[in-house]
Amino acid sequence: MSDAGHLGMGAGVEFDTIRQLLAQWGPHAAGAGDDAAMLDVPAGEQLAVSVDTSVENVHFRRAWLTPAEIGARAVTAALSDLAAMGAAPLGVLVALALPETWRDRLVGLAEGIGLAVSAAETRIVGGNLSAASELSITTTVLGHTGAPLRRDRARAGDAVYVTGRLGGPGAALQALLAGRTPEPGHRERFAHPAARIAEARWLAGAGVVAAIDVSDGLLADAGHLAAASGVGLELDLAAIPLVEGVAARDALASGEEYELLVAASGPLDARAFAGRFGIPLTAIGRAVAEHPGMVEVLDGGRRVAGARGHDHFSR
Repeated sequence: MSDAGHLGMGAGVEFDTIRQLLAQWGPHAAGAGDDAAMLDVPAGEQLAVSVDTSVENVHFRRAWLTPAEIGARAVTAALSDLAAMGAAPLGVLVALALPETWRDRLVGLAEGIGLAVSAAETRIVGGNLSAASELSITTTVLGHTGAPLRRDRARAGDAVYVTGRLGGPGAALQALLAGRTPEPGHRERFAHPAARIAEARWLAGAGVVAAIDVSDGLLADAGHLAAASGVGLELDLAAIPLVEGVAARDALASGEEYELLVAASGPLDARAFAGRFGIPLTAIGRAVAEHPGMVEVLDGGRRVAGARGHDHFSR
């Protein structure tokens, strides 16, 4: 094993590239290099597994982000799924499909991946490398929890909360698609999302009964939670916490937020949460027995018509 704790590998361009990645990751990939990773799950807990893929010209464009930002965003998206389950990470697998035109940006990609792994206090335990015509980063995350937060546990009468402030990624994306430079605060939220892993663990201990991460937009993900739980959700448009310069209706459809939408059977201590994590926890609505699987957005008590969420396959 090398000084960095990686297993030795044979000769060849592929393995030279892997060695380059491992050199960048250092202790964040200690032990990587075998045919499979062996991980222990704490006694009495369950294994949580999720996978997410970030594809060039689908989830990002080369001109929009630095290589480090692209790498970090890809891994953060997968880690956010663990947060939604209230799971603590055990390790990360990263599969890179790498075009020749990205070879000189490999160190930057690896830097961003390492930053996301470090922020989640976990490590890279393996992965795969292949040639491709467009860059693709597929991340598999492994975690553990003794009390998973699921989408199907919300009940009528539960309060609905969201972490953070919404709308920044959507506003940045709209500016980029129009050829404009995004506002700095909007770009920051688009380029540097955070997986709310510690926040989710706190919320699970505070009485949250159901959760989902906001990846498809608040409205779409609220719909997923409502459908899974068999309840209706009523959201108050005026209560939605916004990034500065974003309209509430636009924030409803802003995807890739990676904040948490949660339901709780009793009130949550938003002040304690903000003091601990430096972001708001905001009550934005409630679960109701009427209209199961549906989400109503209310503005001054009146239903907002035409509100839609993000759809990966819509154009």
